[in-house]
Amino acid sequence: MFTYLVLKYLHVIGASVLLGTGVGIAFFMLMAHRSKDPAMIAGVARIVVIADVVFTATAVVLQPVTGVLLVQAVGYTLWEGWIVLSIVLYVMTVAFWLPVVWIQMRIRDLAVAAVARGEPLPPDYQILFRRWFLLGIPAFVSVIAIFWLMIARPQFGSS
Repeated sequence: MFTYLVLKYLHVIGASVLLGTGVGIAFFMLMAHRSKDPAMIAGVARIVVIADVVFTATAVVLQPVTGVLLVQAVGYTLWEGWIVLSIVLYVMTVAFWLPVVWIQMRIRDLAVAAVARGEPLPPDYQILFRRWFLLGIPAFVSVIAIFWLMIARPQFGSS
């Protein structure tokens, strides 16, 4: 029982970190973008990249580990409908998140260079920010759906 509770606790904390860091990063990046200030964008993007590496990446690695261990501890199978859907959504989330991290690094570098040269942000910045924003939508929706699946554990295909 103790092992189960520790695993569940770690899994819930990891899920919370994924959601919380994602929402926080999105908020701060959007606010910096709206300022149109290259120095602010550079500073926020620096912090966002660090947060993604320290918090999000750690949770991305630990979530499947704690998830599989929980499945084993409870006696579920990985082939239960809600677990399969959670895994599919998780893979989708990571697939959208990886390019987002690269885009954040690129945005950071463009903003830092603009500040160093005393110039406005280049046109590439706007394209990258739009892509970053659009990639974040399905990743966010997927994480929200995974939370619902973890809580509701719906039985698919049951009578």
